Amino acid sequence: MGENIFASLPATRTTANYLPDGSFILESQTPLLPYDRCVGDWLEKWAEERGDQIFIGERLGEGWRALGYREFRNSVHRIAQGMIDLGLADTGPLVILSGNSVDHALMMMAAMHIGIPVTSVSVAYSLVAKTHERLSSIIERLKPCAVYADDALQFAEAFAACRSVKGGVERFIASRNHLECDGVLPIQQLLDTQAGPEVMQRFAALTPDTHAKYMLTSGSTGVPKIVVNTQRMMCANQQMIAQYYPFIEREAPRVLDWLPWSHTFGSNHNFNLVLRNGGTLYIDNGKPVPGLMDQSIRNLKEIKPNLYFNVPKGFEVLLGYLREDEELKRGFFGSLDMLFYAAAALPGPIWDELKQMCAETGNDVFFTTSWGATETAPANTNVHWRLERAGNIGVPFPGVQIRFVPNGSKLEMRIKGPNVFNEYLHDPDTTATAFDEQGFYRIGDAGRLVDAEDPSKGILFNGRVSEDFKLNTGTWVCVAGIRANVHKYLGDLVTDAVVTGHDREYLGLMLVPGPGMRKLAGDAKGELSGSELMARAAVRSALENELVVMAKQAKGSAQRVCRALILETPPSLEQGEVTDKGNLNQRRLLETRSEDVKRLYAEKAQDTVISII
Repeated sequence: MGENIFASLPATRTTANYLPDGSFILESQTPLLPYDRCVGDWLEKWAEERGDQIFIGERLGEGWRALGYREFRNSVHRIAQGMIDLGLADTGPLVILSGNSVDHALMMMAAMHIGIPVTSVSVAYSLVAKTHERLSSIIERLKPCAVYADDALQFAEAFAACRSVKGGVERFIASRNHLECDGVLPIQQLLDTQAGPEVMQRFAALTPDTHAKYMLTSGSTGVPKIVVNTQRMMCANQQMIAQYYPFIEREAPRVLDWLPWSHTFGSNHNFNLVLRNGGTLYIDNGKPVPGLMDQSIRNLKEIKPNLYFNVPKGFEVLLGYLREDEELKRGFFGSLDMLFYAAAALPGPIWDELKQMCAETGNDVFFTTSWGATETAPANTNVHWRLERAGNIGVPFPGVQIRFVPNGSKLEMRIKGPNVFNEYLHDPDTTATAFDEQGFYRIGDAGRLVDAEDPSKGILFNGRVSEDFKLNTGTWVCVAGIRANVHKYLGDLVTDAVVTGHDREYLGLMLVPGPGMRKLAGDAKGELSGSELMARAAVRSALENELVVMAKQAKGSAQRVCRALILETPPSLEQGEVTDKGNLNQRRLLETRSEDVKRLYAEKAQDTVISII
């Protein structure tokens, strides 16, 4: 599509209404057009209009298991009838424990088709966590009608945990190995059911306010909350996206995606975008981690998507392969129309190299991004013009208002619109505190206008309000800015850092070791503790050198890091120190690693602490 994308992007106008209290409201002058009643309407439409076109596929040996729209819709009807026959309708949500798959999609869409809300739970809570405490807590709060996983044997311990909670789950469904576990039904039993009229009767009764999904927040700011996602939220958001990306309605999206459906980016944004616009979604069985990236590369070479979505870390890993494989580079950029990043800012060097590769292959790819949350289904803004560099998160979608409220040294952004949630499930107190006196959702993020005189030029993301703090001098510290500098200067020596200094004289860092640090220490297996790593001269010297350089570039005490240590043990999922997406819970780590904080601020620095005061 190339240049046609840029020619099709709408010229929009964004205005700011400044209020007497010092806040202002940003909104698009483009009206939101009517949107669909429910996501199932998209499936029914394309099953009739594009019945033979592939909707979804997953890797199966050397080929793909792929279902066309008509076959997928018919399977959804049969599974939905099977759920009705089992008495699952009107008795609670369906919980899905396993990762993305065709059967996962069938179960999810079948449940929503007859008004059963769906919760896809991160695989990490079932297969990665050392205990099932978090999963059990989620199940106890949701009280599901049934639990599904693709492999009953693989998820046997998770199934047992679901059974053991108060008022435990009685119905379990699996695609494979159901005979290996007692009381597990095969999905084939549902697929063999003949769909009756009640399926479409229930489907016709759905409204925009019907509960569609109960999405779990990432837990990066505490215990995961259960966000009620309605049909309205998801349908309104996809209409907003289509108005700013009109090209997705003209050429069917062809997407290869690994992003998990337990999170809103992969599910409500990417899955729904493909379905709403009659595209094809290939499930990537790889991901940007050691041991799995080769599978993604194989799939990329075969599928050649025209729209590609990833997180910044994913693009960083992908770049390593693109540098070494000319065939991959030319095939990837040659077919690509849009490259979309979200979940964090794309570092400048990665942006520059991706742009350079585009130029080398002669394809003018549209680089874009968005900003949102689980509570907003998910996108509130997007970029629909040619960006010169990363950092801009765009302007509000049609129908979305963003209220900028002074908060400390920042402007806190708050959201209102038809894509915004109304409640956390069974949690009225948390729901009440989530909204301000004008009904805007307190998302907790900060931003500022690129150009105060022209709001249409977009918003610069400015970190999370809740993470920032003051030194004892009264100077505000921007945690997001400090962590960005850590990645800039320390590179792969670290994977992340916790910033300390609340009510202290100076800033400190608690570092999470990265592959570069492990390599310097000769610790390929990752077995050395933080103090053991610090005892290696090469590690200590490298860290000290980069911290000195970073300190020299700092502008004042709010940017100058004076001490650092390496965490003794990796952040723990079970203790809530890290989310299943790998994001650090800064606030939680400051609590659980309080002894490390004391080490950082001891009058005399210990051997395990680097001090450049």
